[in-house]
Amino acid sequence: MYISKAQRGISLIELIMFMVIVSGALAGLLLLMSVNTKNSADPLIQKQALTIAESLLEEIELQDFSNPVGGFTGAATQANRANFDDIFDYDGFATLGIFPADGSATGVTGLADYNVSVTVVNTAWVVGVITIPSTDAAQITVSVTEPNGQTIDAVGYRVNY
Repeated sequence: MYISKAQRGISLIELIMFMVIVSGALAGLLLLMSVNTKNSADPLIQKQALTIAESLLEEIELQDFSNPVGGFTGAATQANRANFDDIFDYDGFATLGIFPADGSATGVTGLADYNVSVTVVNTAWVVGVITIPSTDAAQITVSVTEPNGQTIDAVGYRVNY
């Protein structure tokens, strides 16, 4: 079979079209990888926020349901946190940054961009045929705002037993 000189190789136009198509595909892949890499830290931030919320929720749930005789009755601030002795002391508690439970004013290193707010409200429960009145049950909501503005909520319940 004889091939003429005009049919050998590729033309300049074909080469340029190939380069344009490959360049476009490569640019698309690199853009996708860039977005993926930039957002890859988000799961770590979300996991940290969830850990903070669960930790504070557990701290609150371990407190007494009602204020003991002579118990703390002050404001729900970080400075008073070491004195909190019942779950309702945490109602309205909010911080800009994460702080230890001992009431320290020194924030936890690396967590200054996380913010916490807590609400504790009485709520009635119906469990099957058993009804727990709102005076004996409370819903605790701990909200943690991540550095990127997203909020993670942890909700727990405490019953007066």
